[in-house]
Amino acid sequence: MNLSWAAAIPAVLVVAWLVHRLAPGWVVSVAGRLRWRWLLVCAGLAAVALGLTVLVSAVLPDQGAGSLDTSGGLNPWSSALRDFVLVVVLLTPLQAAGEEFVFRGYLAQACGGITARFGPRVSGAIAVVVPAVLFGLAHGLGQNLPVFLDRFAFGLVAGVLVLVTGGLEAGIAMHVLNNFVAFGLALAFGDMTEALTPGDGTWWAIPVTLTQSLSYLALVSWAARRGRVERRTGGVILEARGARV
Repeated sequence: MNLSWAAAIPAVLVVAWLVHRLAPGWVVSVAGRLRWRWLLVCAGLAAVALGLTVLVSAVLPDQGAGSLDTSGGLNPWSSALRDFVLVVVLLTPLQAAGEEFVFRGYLAQACGGITARFGPRVSGAIAVVVPAVLFGLAHGLGQNLPVFLDRFAFGLVAGVLVLVTGGLEAGIAMHVLNNFVAFGLALAFGDMTEALTPGDGTWWAIPVTLTQSLSYLALVSWAARRGRVERRTGGVILEARGARV
């Protein structure tokens, strides 16, 4: 699964070049490349938001899927646990980035471009909402409504972050750290199978999700304004060889 999402990164870049005749870097940001310094800043902000999320999750009632139960103590070290650790460390960043490239990179721009004639507000809303719905559905039909809404909310915030920051860096940072924490806690205290295929959640998961999403959105918006992060390009940037995009 991780390898398939990792492969989505070059696939999206190739499609952008062959189908739309755009330099692949414009999928990533308005700078035409991945802004590594900004990505590191966002990673630090994501760590702060996730810290708040863990605290809120610990004091609320059981949230079902994704809840942390440390009553059984640490899981014993084994070869299977070692292999899971290697997969998470080496492939989770690529998996999370691949999902951002597909849903917030390609699909968001495609939806926004197709509906551009309705004006920037409508096309911007569609570019955020439609990929967020598809992102939630992509996590499986076995999830119940609270779990789906958790994924949907994550997708909404990641989509808004693209508009606020002009790139995928903020969404990638949040996605990578979120998965690291979720899988890391599952490896340490829980069951990795349940972490990979969460089906049942409770409505108590919603305030946890809102804590993470809204705190991170506020932190990134503040940092983007303070750092004067570019979020727009000139009109000629999206002038493809064959036709206007």
